[in-house]
Amino acid sequence: MFDRIEIKDLHLRTIIGINDEERRDRQDVLINLVLFVDLGVSAQSDNVEDGINYRTITKRIIELVEESRFYLVEKMAAEIAMLCLESDGVAGVRVRVEKPGALRFARSVGVTIERWRDRD
Repeated sequence: MFDRIEIKDLHLRTIIGINDEERRDRQDVLINLVLFVDLGVSAQSDNVEDGINYRTITKRIIELVEESRFYLVEKMAAEIAMLCLESDGVAGVRVRVEKPGALRFARSVGVTIERWRDRD
């Protein structure tokens, strides 16, 4: 059983998609994360050094996404997951990436993936 750190509605702009205009113009993406971690030590100690630095993880995600030129939302989600798993203490991650307005008459379209350090 793991504790969870949730990062909700990280709104970024990037190049993503297969059409010419998608390759030229930045689009909005919305990212939601659940980091599966053990917060027992930091909850007990109340010491920042014992915790997961989710600010650093978020900064790395922002850099990855804003500098990327992915064709598929699936690839972006997988790369974000791998980046999260590089952080000490993160046992697993659930990543949801959405492209608002990507489909006519839909608010957004997205994918959700889960990756685990020892299972994948």
